[in-house]
Amino acid sequence: MESKNYGHQHPLLLLLNEDQLLIVANCSRCGEVVSTPCFSCAEECGFYLHKVCAEAPLELNHPFHLDHPLLLTKNPGYPTEYYCNFCGKDYDNFVYHCSCELDFHIKCALFTFNIAENNLKELEHVSLQHPLISTENGDSKCFVCWEPLAKYTHFSPDCGFNLHEKCAKLPFKLNHGCHRKHPLVLQLNSQLLSCKICGETCREGLGVVYGCSPCKLAVHIECVSATLDLVVEDKSHEHPFNLFPRRSSFICGACGTEGICAAYICCTCKIMVHKNCTLLPRIIKSKWQDHRLFHKYFLPDEFRSSDCTICHDEVDPEHGSYCCSHCNVTFHVHCVTEDKDSYSIVSLENEDEMPNESSISVIERNDAGEATKIKHFKHMHNLMLSPFVGGYENSCHGCMLPISDPFYYCSECGFCLHKACAELPKMMNVWHHDCQEPLALISDKVFKCEECWDVSNAFAYECCGCERKTCLRCVSALTPSARTCLKHEHPLFFYRGHEGKCNACGQPTDGVLRCKDCNFELHIECFSLPITARHKCDEHLLSLTDHDDNSYSKSHHCDICEESRDPNCWFYHCATCDTSAHVDCVLGKYLFLKLGSIYEETGHPHPLTIVKKKYYYPDCDKCSKPCEDVALECSKSECKYIVHWNCVTPRSLHSWSKWPM
Repeated sequence: MESKNYGHQHPLLLLLNEDQLLIVANCSRCGEVVSTPCFSCAEECGFYLHKVCAEAPLELNHPFHLDHPLLLTKNPGYPTEYYCNFCGKDYDNFVYHCSCELDFHIKCALFTFNIAENNLKELEHVSLQHPLISTENGDSKCFVCWEPLAKYTHFSPDCGFNLHEKCAKLPFKLNHGCHRKHPLVLQLNSQLLSCKICGETCREGLGVVYGCSPCKLAVHIECVSATLDLVVEDKSHEHPFNLFPRRSSFICGACGTEGICAAYICCTCKIMVHKNCTLLPRIIKSKWQDHRLFHKYFLPDEFRSSDCTICHDEVDPEHGSYCCSHCNVTFHVHCVTEDKDSYSIVSLENEDEMPNESSISVIERNDAGEATKIKHFKHMHNLMLSPFVGGYENSCHGCMLPISDPFYYCSECGFCLHKACAELPKMMNVWHHDCQEPLALISDKVFKCEECWDVSNAFAYECCGCERKTCLRCVSALTPSARTCLKHEHPLFFYRGHEGKCNACGQPTDGVLRCKDCNFELHIECFSLPITARHKCDEHLLSLTDHDDNSYSKSHHCDICEESRDPNCWFYHCATCDTSAHVDCVLGKYLFLKLGSIYEETGHPHPLTIVKKKYYYPDCDKCSKPCEDVALECSKSECKYIVHWNCVTPRSLHSWSKWPM
């Protein structure tokens, strides 16, 4: 059958069945694979047109876009090529184009035209699937409501469109209580308007919405049906919420953020909330906190003037938040629920919390109830609470920082722990570790901390899943609460991903302990630097110093390595002898290795002891250079074997320095 040529230079033949279509070809208008009925060039030059595409009007008054007609236009291609605002794809062929930068692929335009006009008879070629055999592909979504198609009855056209049957039968025009002035019409949200009811913009592209063009108003399709719930119950609140459909600006009493949409109101408490916020879980378990968090519309008096544990900004006590009654900490709703993988919902209010098993068992207490004699599961002897007050030269075997009051000590072997280190639980979750598994307290394993990269064999928390380890110093520094640095007057808070410069070492930061009141910030490892240290270069204790008052440039050198020293970086100083030295020169690269402990993971037949020579430096048996820093020495005195730490240990256990020399 011959027909008009639709702009083609040769006559066209109408093919009505698949047997007549002898080759696989693409439609010259829509660009998709041709199927019958279609037109084929009588001269066999390769020109094909779907019958629907051939008969598509040159000008289309589309119900979804009433402002202007859509003109059938050849896509000009890069750099001004058109993208279909319905399906989001670009095409090299024809589109329906509007001067207001709205474009439709031909099949999208005709498909949505039939949906808007409720011409379901035009969709008879589309197979209607039964819900019991519908696709389980979670990526397939309805092109009207953008909800997943799985377990829904839907159309699944050959051209790739998917549509719930219920969405195909949506009324084109309706009257709704949220906008009584004009009817709402089914249309594309071409101006990206926020929904009058929920306040959010469309989640997928422009989206199909119910809108009022004169009033520049849009309502999500799902929100239209949702507003039938005129009264909703909220488990976090003792009174029901009633729908207030008029669009207005308000601060949500459940989450504390602004809303410009229809709200739900508790007339008793005089609070307005987003519809979605009436579904907030009452109790959650968050990786940011060991205890359960409860949602509160009004904070109790003990939480007044609190800051959010995550963002450190103030939490308004008159608006909704999550809080922990055990620790007096609060969280903004959006901060603690933003990452869906960071919390779980507690279904039962009387559900028991998993207790954190203590690392110690108390043997004796004083009259004040304080534990004075304990047994720690990581040490063979009993530990006593020190009765002394003052400075000490020993280091805590848990965190390897200098001992300070209060602490526990062992009278038999010199083992000691800060009281805070001793009381840490056997198992814990930490917010800064991405793995979902809990962390177990370990000791006497040489490891490199995943946060500060320091090498240590003191106490650490090891992930039960990925086996990565975090030292106690970092666990303590990253605990969600204000930290106080002895070199700064204000509390410090941890900010992950913050780009700046560390005040101690002068190096760039990417996650720091930072002051909210000024520009002071520190790396985690710089925060944990010992305030005092000893070195053979001086008979006195050296003090960590954060500024150099001496402006004479030649004084800016290190008295240990005799190299230049940056006066803007922290250093160790003796005021009595006027000795100054680099941090690394005083502390060495392996400050947190316990000297005298055994390291067996080498090829040597005898156990090796971790040592640090101070006054004489025997040559390394591997590289023949003097062992000036941490070394491994054979525990058998007759063996005389000694090697640098870096010569026999894996590269993963080698330290590095970021301090300028």
